[in-house]
Parts: sequence; C-alpha cells; structure tokens
Amino acid sequence: MKKQKGFSLIELLIVVAIILIIAAIAIPNLIKSKMAANEASAVGSVRTINTSEVAFASACPNIGFTATITDFGAAGPCNAARQLLDPQLVTGTKSGYTFALGGATGTPVVTYTITASPVNASSGTRGFFSDESGVIRYNIAGVATVASPALQ
Repeated sequence: MKKQKGFSLIELLIVVAIILIIAAIAIPNLIKSKMAANEASAVGSVRTINTSEVAFASACPNIGFTATITDFGAAGPCNAARQLLDPQLVTGTKSGYTFALGGATGTPVVTYTITASPVNASSGTRGFFSDESGVIRYNIAGVATVASPALQ
C-alpha cells in the first residue's frame, strides 16, 4: 500500500481552530490599542492647538486668539502666523477625532475653547477640552467641558 503525503482533514481543522482562537483573543486587544493611540494623538493635538493659539496671539496682537482652526492654515488672516498647524489638523479631523475651536470673545479675542470628540465609538471613548488656561480636560462619556476633570 502506498503512503499518502500531506495533512489530513482533521489536522487542518485543528490548525484552523487554533488560529481562530488566537484571533478571537488578539483582535479586541488590537482595537483597544488603536483607541488608546487615537486618544493619545488627540491629547497631543489639543496641546499643539493650545501652543499655536498662543503663537497666533503673539504674532497678531490686534487679532488675538483665532476663532477657527482653518486660520492656522496657509490662507489664515495673519501672515506671520500662517501654517502653525500641520495640514491634516487644519482640516479639523485627525486620528479618529474631530477638533473644533469656539468660545472666542472680545476684540482682540482673549478667550477660546478647543474640543476634541471621537468620530465614532471605535476611534475613541473620551472627549477632550481645553481653553486659554491650557489645562486639558476629559470626559469618558462624550464631549468634555470646562467642568470635566483635568488630565493628570
């Protein structure tokens, strides 16, 4: 009788079952890691926007802080403060988060707020907030406000 070479169907099914078990364990951890990376990127972007607001107000004291994130781009209203942010962040969306400026009051503008909100549930769970004080706050359940706890 001639001996068959190769794997039996049972052996192949066992290998496939092991791969599926490993994938079932690894994929949720991969998603959590991606969310943590997106949240870290959002905090870094909020810090960058805070720094850019101070630089903008210093370069253009007659305007003060800016009220829109697009003012940091190439077509901003202040020649000395153009392109303070990277082009991706100027669009208002980066790494699964949307960024918005608001709360601008006065002439020149002396206040501002920054909010960073996850685009969807798989991009992050925490929302972030900052204002002219530079303190970054977070909210686990959604949009952060001035009353939210500060990051440590």
